[in-house]
Amino acid sequence: MANAKESRKVRSRSRNPVTDHGLPGAGLMVGRGVASRRRRPYGGAMSTDWRWWVLGAAMTLGPGVGSAGAKGPDVVELRNGNAVRGSVLAERRDALVVDLGFTVLVIPRREVAAWYRGAAEGERIRSGAGPWAEPEAADLAEAAVGEDGFYRVGSARLPVRNVRELAAEVGEAVVQVRTPSGLGSGFILNEEGYLLTNFHVIEGETDLAVEVYHQRGGQLERRTYRRVRIVALNKFFDLALLKIEDEGAPRFRAVQLGSSRLLAVGEPVFAVGSPLGLERTVTEGIVSTKTRELQGVLYLQTTAQINPGNSGGPLFDLRGLVVGVTNMKVTFGEGLGFAIPVERVREFLDHRDAYAYDNSNPNNPYRYLPPPRRAERSPEAP
Repeated sequence: MANAKESRKVRSRSRNPVTDHGLPGAGLMVGRGVASRRRRPYGGAMSTDWRWWVLGAAMTLGPGVGSAGAKGPDVVELRNGNAVRGSVLAERRDALVVDLGFTVLVIPRREVAAWYRGAAEGERIRSGAGPWAEPEAADLAEAAVGEDGFYRVGSARLPVRNVRELAAEVGEAVVQVRTPSGLGSGFILNEEGYLLTNFHVIEGETDLAVEVYHQRGGQLERRTYRRVRIVALNKFFDLALLKIEDEGAPRFRAVQLGSSRLLAVGEPVFAVGSPLGLERTVTEGIVSTKTRELQGVLYLQTTAQINPGNSGGPLFDLRGLVVGVTNMKVTFGEGLGFAIPVERVREFLDHRDAYAYDNSNPNNPYRYLPPPRRAERSPEAP
C-alpha cells in the first residue's frame, strides 16, 4: 500500500515540469498556461505573460540555476532591483538571451542594469551594478570610432547615471556659437576642435565665434575663439560642421555619440545649450516619440525644454551619449521639442566631403537649376 502511495506521488510531481527543476516557489509565480508554452526562438518577441514571468522568475530563482561545472551562474541585474540567474547565451543590441535550464528568456536591454559572468569569485565583466555606478575601463574599451576616427561612438553598455553627474562631465564639450545676427549651441566632436551645430544657426554668415568653457583646476574658464572655419553644410539635414583654428587652442574635450535606435519611448533624456543666450543651461525630459514626421523627415520628440538658442545643442541619454541634435520646438505649446536623430548626424559626418563648403561660393556644394521646359512654338513657326 505504501509503495502505491509513493508511486502516485512520483507521478503527481512529474506532471509539473516547472517544479521538477527544483525552483523553490517557481510554481507559484508562473502564470496559467506559461509552463506549457513551447520554447521561443531567441529573436521572438515576448508576450505580456512572458514579461510578467521574467519579473517573477527574477524574484524566485535561487543560486545555481543554469550553472555549468564549478562556475556559478551568470547574473543579470534588472533595473527594478531584482536579478535573474542563468547562462547568458547571446548578447543582442536590444536584448539578452538567458538560458534558465528549463526555458530561455529574452530580456529587453532597457530592463537590464548590468550583468556578470559566472565564476568562482563572481567575476564582474559588465559595469553598472547600480543606477549611479561609475563607468569602468572595460566599458570604455568597447567604444568605437567613426569610419576614419573623426568621432567616437560610446558603448551601449555604459551604466545609467544621474543628470547632475553627467552634466558636469559633458558640459565642457558643449559650446555657444555666435554670429552677427544671433546665436545657438553646438558640441565638440574631437580634440582637434571640430564641432557640430545647426545649419540655420549660421545660415548666411561667415563671421563666427565659438565660446567654450574649459575646466581649469576645478573651475570653468570662459574662452572665445574667433577663427572658426565652416567645413561642411547640409541644409536639408539642418547640420553644419565647423572647426576652431585659433592659434594656441588647447586639446578640446569631446562628446561621444550614441544611438537613438536603442532609446525607448518614455526614457529620460536631457539637453544642454544656451537658450536665449543663457549658456550651459540643462533641461531634462523624456522621449515622447521616436518617429515624429515633420515635412517628410523623422525627428525625436522630447519634453525637455527647447528654446531659441538651444538649436544645435546635444540631446543626451542617461549614459552621457549624444542621441540627437536639438533644432526646433512648437512655439505655441510647452514640452514639444524636437531633435535630429544622431544616425543622421553620423551619416553627415561620414560623408562630409560631399557637403564640403567653399568660402568663395556660399551655394556650394551644389545648386538646383530649374528643370527644362518644352519650347513654346510661335504661330508663324512651320
